[in-house]
Amino acid sequence: MSIAIVTGSSGLIGSEASKFFHDKGMDIVGIDNDMRRYFFGPASSVAWKTEELKKTLKRFTHHAADIRDEAAMEKIFKSGGKEIAAVIHAAAQPSHDWAAREPFTDFTINANGTLTILEMARRHAPEAVFLAMSTNKVYGDRPNTLPLVEKETRWELDASHPYAARGIDESMSIDESKHSLFGASKVAADVLVQEYGRYFGMKTAVFRGGCLTGPSHSGAELHGFLAYLVRCALTKTPYVVHGYKGKQVRDNIHSYDLVNAFWHFFQKPGAGKVYNMGGSRHSHCSMLEAISLIEELSGNKISWSLSDKARSGDHIWWVSDVSRFQKDYPGWSYRYDLKSTLAEMVEAMRGRLCESAA
Repeated sequence: MSIAIVTGSSGLIGSEASKFFHDKGMDIVGIDNDMRRYFFGPASSVAWKTEELKKTLKRFTHHAADIRDEAAMEKIFKSGGKEIAAVIHAAAQPSHDWAAREPFTDFTINANGTLTILEMARRHAPEAVFLAMSTNKVYGDRPNTLPLVEKETRWELDASHPYAARGIDESMSIDESKHSLFGASKVAADVLVQEYGRYFGMKTAVFRGGCLTGPSHSGAELHGFLAYLVRCALTKTPYVVHGYKGKQVRDNIHSYDLVNAFWHFFQKPGAGKVYNMGGSRHSHCSMLEAISLIEELSGNKISWSLSDKARSGDHIWWVSDVSRFQKDYPGWSYRYDLKSTLAEMVEAMRGRLCESAA
């Protein structure tokens, strides 16, 4: 039986990948020590997801280990050996605001942790396909230099720009821009994954995500804006929009659609590949538009306010061009659009809130 090792296995992408690859017949070795609770507090703990995976996936093994712990990772990878067919690296410190609080913690998790997982794979499973979550923050604030036009509910890219039709592609430079410390640590991880593909010939890919979302997201104020906004709507918690008049635009991809892209790459891998992967023009919205749609779906008004202070290095407008991936894998397509994603998230959050209140 082939094995998929999944880091961050109880998080949004890791849990989706665990379920998806398990359903394809693979044994899942999950690594997650619930650092999300440390980052964002008890309400953002993923312990509930760990227990759910243990109950629902027959061939799932969980390790509450730290990806920075070389000895612990060595033991896990050595025990799997040549049966390891896939390594899905989704563990990370995910917030650029939080990174400034503890730069060493952020960098050692995102950069050193990625190096540890890559090296374990090279030593013990060099033929495995290595899929790593990166982020659009590797481009820093360079997207903010694009010619943007202010509309009633959003910022939009000038229609004459080459990126206007499909979004931002992988040709955008990552140099000479403000990344945030989080963005910098993710650049290091991103380049390492590429290099293990190009230098060592391993089958690696980085997926530079836009806004990743879905019903399994334990959203927090500092990370996972749609999931946190849904929670605020259902719990009547005030929400603060940071800067840009609430007109900043994000593309949003359901975790299933992202992990389905992993599966397509796994079946026909390359080496050192780089893909922008988000909702593209298929699924995107501004903060104001997200608030309006979630109010419609939840039936609740959201109590929100606007802060004039934008987050340092934050994007005003981001839409991913996914055409490179679609060209390489024409069989992949979206299952979810924005409204169906949010509807699923509202119902899932209602269910969790009811369970916690019971």
